[in-house]
Amino acid sequence: MRAIVSVSDKSGLADFAQGLSDLGIELFSTGGTKAALVGAGVPVRSVSDLTGFPEILEGRVKTLHPGVHAGILARRDKPAHLAQLAEHHIGQIDLVVVNLYPFAQTIAKPDVTLEEAVEQIDIGGPTMVRASAKNHAHVLIVIDPADYPRVLEALRTEQITPELRRQLAAKAFAHTAAYDSAIAAYLTDETFPQQLPLAWELAQSLRYGENPHQAAAFYRAPNAAANTLAKAVQHQGKELSYNNLLDADATLQVIQNFDQPTVAIIKHTNPCGLASAEDLVAAHKAARAGDPLSAFGGIVGVNRPVDRALANVLKKYFYEVIIAPSFSPEALTILAEKPNLRLLSVDTSRSSSNDWEYRSIGGGILAQHVDRVGNDRWDAWQVVTETVPSDEQLAALQFAWKACASVKSNAIVLVQGEELVGMGAGQPSRVDSVLTAIRKAGERAKGSVLASDAFFPKADGIQAAIEAGVSAIVQPGGSQGDDEVIAAANAAGIAMIFTATRHFKH
Repeated sequence: MRAIVSVSDKSGLADFAQGLSDLGIELFSTGGTKAALVGAGVPVRSVSDLTGFPEILEGRVKTLHPGVHAGILARRDKPAHLAQLAEHHIGQIDLVVVNLYPFAQTIAKPDVTLEEAVEQIDIGGPTMVRASAKNHAHVLIVIDPADYPRVLEALRTEQITPELRRQLAAKAFAHTAAYDSAIAAYLTDETFPQQLPLAWELAQSLRYGENPHQAAAFYRAPNAAANTLAKAVQHQGKELSYNNLLDADATLQVIQNFDQPTVAIIKHTNPCGLASAEDLVAAHKAARAGDPLSAFGGIVGVNRPVDRALANVLKKYFYEVIIAPSFSPEALTILAEKPNLRLLSVDTSRSSSNDWEYRSIGGGILAQHVDRVGNDRWDAWQVVTETVPSDEQLAALQFAWKACASVKSNAIVLVQGEELVGMGAGQPSRVDSVLTAIRKAGERAKGSVLASDAFFPKADGIQAAIEAGVSAIVQPGGSQGDDEVIAAANAAGIAMIFTATRHFKH
């Protein structure tokens, strides 16, 4: 047997190559891979020995030659193919071990130039991978160092099954597809290209989806940003479930909207508790007071490190997950007393990039820019009532507006200071959301401020809020019923602000 070995990722390479050599497989290689094998004492020859031609153009042309590709693509079950190989003195290639230039890692570097990126576009590598995968009935293609042990064992035991060949070929085509997708996404300057280049890598298989009868998995976007759930580190606790991941992502998005020490308690992707304070212990107390019943079994997110004091508080309650930028050693020791509690550390800073988000529907996906409430301009807000909000009310309205953007529509939140005291989410009618928020707030609705993610079509929701004691309202405006709504606020002597920006969240 003969093999070509040319890899960018050299993990486990020396041991694998030595194992191949020990089985009598003749190795051919190029450039840095050949140097690495020589340095490890593994017998290896140059690919130039196959092609009869040196590497040229600074290594851009090494393997693009019939001496390589005819040896890979020839079908062993066709005598005419084998006769042509013999006629042209070309040997068969039975094993190809190739992975590609680190394009994705290169473009992830700060300030990378177009020239640097383009130089990491592999040509010969994908060609060999695709050729080998096409002819997988006769050629083994290995692109992942994780497969080295099982391939070596299969060769040793002569158990190269059709199933193994097919699995490795499928993995190879996925590898080149993801590689090309990364290049296309980097080079395109279209907002909505004709073909959407997307590729995700399997992060973990999940026990099940939303319900036990549904299979599920978590796929990570290549080069996911540091302040996304894909980059979270789990310190302890049970494996994250499908629903845990959905709620954890919602939690992270909420706390990234706030600069002050903030605690969010999330249930079914909605914040049932949310508060900012001078420290996290005080913020947690206020957040939990927003809806202590719903907080049971929720997910807690904080935008400051968890220290000993907060850990001692958190361990008193049943939560599924705690998300924070970090945990002190003392906090980890304290929370280890609850071994099923999942602890995730992840960057909670707000992203300034114009990232995309995707949602699946039957037969396709929807794509849109991420809605970032932090991009709102407070100076664009317009007071539309005779009563002007006080400075204290204005601060509360700004907090309420950021909170409301994280609640599922129709979204209504009631806030006292920097504490969420009532929330209505996901109701088909906006007035029903108002009534739900009022019921949740109870007596704390009096003197609160209200935020609505979209306009009030009629004054009924405003009237319900006024009757509950709401003192100021912020909403996008823009309804045909604006005059009616403003008149109701003026009649009650409360302040109302139009933002001209909607934060609908389906």
